[in-house]
Amino acid sequence: MSLLRVEHVTEYTYANRVELAGHLLHLRPRSLPWQDVRRFQLRADPEPDRVQWGTDHFGNPVAWLFLDRAHDSLRVSTEALVRVEPREPPVAQHTPAWEMIARMARQPASIRQVAEFSFGSERAPATTRPDNPARAYTLPSFPPDRPVLEGLVDLMQRMGRDFRFDANVTTVSTPVERVLELRAGVCQDFAHLMIAGLRALGLPARYVSGYLRTLPPPGRAKLRGADASHAWVSAWLGPELGWIDLDPTNNVIVSDGHVWLGWGRDFADVSPIQGILLGGGRHTLHVAVDIEPENEAVPVQGTAFG
Repeated sequence: MSLLRVEHVTEYTYANRVELAGHLLHLRPRSLPWQDVRRFQLRADPEPDRVQWGTDHFGNPVAWLFLDRAHDSLRVSTEALVRVEPREPPVAQHTPAWEMIARMARQPASIRQVAEFSFGSERAPATTRPDNPARAYTLPSFPPDRPVLEGLVDLMQRMGRDFRFDANVTTVSTPVERVLELRAGVCQDFAHLMIAGLRALGLPARYVSGYLRTLPPPGRAKLRGADASHAWVSAWLGPELGWIDLDPTNNVIVSDGHVWLGWGRDFADVSPIQGILLGGGRHTLHVAVDIEPENEAVPVQGTAFG
């Protein structure tokens, strides 16, 4: 079990004044059977004129911030205390064959649960054509009758060997095909690639947004703000076993070292902050994340709401 405190700070500085703004936030961790959100606070400067809380189409908690006053910068910070329980994965060789999972995903009893995560999306296209690069890369991990979790772990391990983490070669709009060419990218790229390949084989997969605590090298002090937002993949193992989360960036089955914010078809569904602005022009963005055990945490300063 992990009891983690998460601090997330996002700062925008605008070239021109923003007259009006509305922002949609996916920054509150999701309450789950294995994840208990003990405390959550949201702060913004300037303070919003209105804040509205709710859930999105996928059941993720969201907040809408509305600023009716002119401003030339925006700082949004969140602080959450989250308890995460470890989850024991099923024995890989005892999971159903992947072809059976693909067939079950098409049955009426499963449609409501998996349909939206079975087809391609803008950032994770999933055509079944043999010339689909993501499908071609994924297929070797799924020979006939292979247990689905064995195939998922094999695919994750291959990605760990074949791709390198490089934050300077891709952007939020880099297509999956380009990631395959570069053999490099960031967690978002690897999640989109894995999802696209699985969906092309008929296997439901969803994009998960959250956090991962990083540890400093031995003998080094932890740097403030050095942790990061993270992304990984949740794959469906059938109606009895449900979903399992896999982190292709770090080649691990997700457990209590990760914090779930929410999930969707791809990054666009769960972007941490997106908005509509009147004015602003070009902007600069700075993001800092800290994840620490509760007894190591430093309080966040400012007036909280929510």
